[in-house]
Amino acid sequence: MSHSERMSPVDTAWLRMDRPTNLMMITGVMTLAGPVDPKALETALGERMLTHRRFRQRAVTTPTGAFWVDDRDFDIARHIRRVRLSGRGGEKALQTYVAQLASEPLDHNHPLWQMRIVEKYEGGVAIVSRIHHAVGDGIALMKVLLGLADDGEDARPAAHGHHHDEGWLSSLMAPFAGAAGLSLKLTQGAMREALSLATNPMRAAKLIKTGAGVAGELAWLLAMPSDSETRFKGKPHGTKRVAWTKPLRLNEVKAASWALDCSINDILLACVAGSLRAYLEDKGDESAGVEVRALVPINLRPPGAEHELGNRFGIIAVELPVGVADPLERLAEVRRRMRKLKNSYEPPVTLGMFAALGVAPKIMQDQLFDLLISRATAVMTNVPGPQKEITISGAPVKQVMFWVPQSGDIGMGVSILSYAGNVQFGLITDAALTPDPEAIIGRFEREFDGYLYHVLLEAAARADERDAAEERAEEPVETSAEASSAEEAPVMRKRKKMLRA
Repeated sequence: MSHSERMSPVDTAWLRMDRPTNLMMITGVMTLAGPVDPKALETALGERMLTHRRFRQRAVTTPTGAFWVDDRDFDIARHIRRVRLSGRGGEKALQTYVAQLASEPLDHNHPLWQMRIVEKYEGGVAIVSRIHHAVGDGIALMKVLLGLADDGEDARPAAHGHHHDEGWLSSLMAPFAGAAGLSLKLTQGAMREALSLATNPMRAAKLIKTGAGVAGELAWLLAMPSDSETRFKGKPHGTKRVAWTKPLRLNEVKAASWALDCSINDILLACVAGSLRAYLEDKGDESAGVEVRALVPINLRPPGAEHELGNRFGIIAVELPVGVADPLERLAEVRRRMRKLKNSYEPPVTLGMFAALGVAPKIMQDQLFDLLISRATAVMTNVPGPQKEITISGAPVKQVMFWVPQSGDIGMGVSILSYAGNVQFGLITDAALTPDPEAIIGRFEREFDGYLYHVLLEAAARADERDAAEERAEEPVETSAEASSAEEAPVMRKRKKMLRA
């Protein structure tokens, strides 16, 4: 018997957000070490994906709303296929293939997902997945990923419980962990209030100055000025480019954040800002004073809802101080801004607005969402993955990467994902605006190395001071000139050794 269920208003809003130049798909890549039996892997993926009924259902839009309806013509072969890269393959060829898939729409006549098993990739295989955002958000789809693992529920996301980990974007709004309830209360009046503010700039300006809580946040979201005009902004054409970094060691990122008295998230965002600044300067563009606003999804799932598909997130606007030249000053500014955002009402307000948009006429949804989107340059997501290596069909997963979809005319998506003790950056751009994302992503590691090097120099200097103090305590009294020379010698030896390394 065919089964159908009404789509939630929030999921409906994301279903209707597709545009030819920006498709609402979350695109991911997992690379598996060999040897791999492609046929056995294909079978395992099919069985495990179909434990979720949603992956047998297509999205149907009717005059009375949107529904998930069982696909009577469902064929797993339509969704999971084996392919091979042309030529010699390799990372560049895989990036080109992923970009091609990210530019192609899913078939709305069937369930909105697809997997491609890329055979003979670096001695193993790569799995490229595309899942429509209406099916679920990053947290929900990470749960789907973990369900593909051989040990299933034993492969759990990273638990960022340490106080220096509180800044991770996925858990930034810990005080609002139950904010989904607040957002639902906002739904009824959110559309009416949003329309009023969008058409009455004077009232919005007054609320920004005097309004508190929900009203003030909604006014700010709909009246905030645009970020800086850079080459990253413009009209996308729909042809995508993707790139990813070599993994950073999570323990090194944690150590650097401790030493610099900031959160993990602060240092990663500072690396993103520094990479964007360097790219603009390489292109001969002015970078001083540039602000790049990124829209960041914030998880608002209540306890116990981690297993559910669908979208349960709000959005917060993060402004990256790209125009700050000094790396340490840039990091300090990121830290200041992120601490200021901790008590923001933006996430539940935006979740309530999405729910309202999902039941409003599509033309109204487009107008209000475009108003919000036009003030930003990028979408940025940070999702914690399992901190132990998982296996799929007996093959160890080496890397996990994903790219978030962009909305409206946004032409850049930045993804940060932690997995098996590493942190992975992914970047997706529109070729018309940024045809060479590898020129940006390639700087992330250098930006982080700069912070790590500063930490090492500071540690070496403190060690030298301790050594010098111990030597002074043990040696006879010397003249001031002799003492100065004795203190400087170990410092210079250690620093020269570090520079050579």
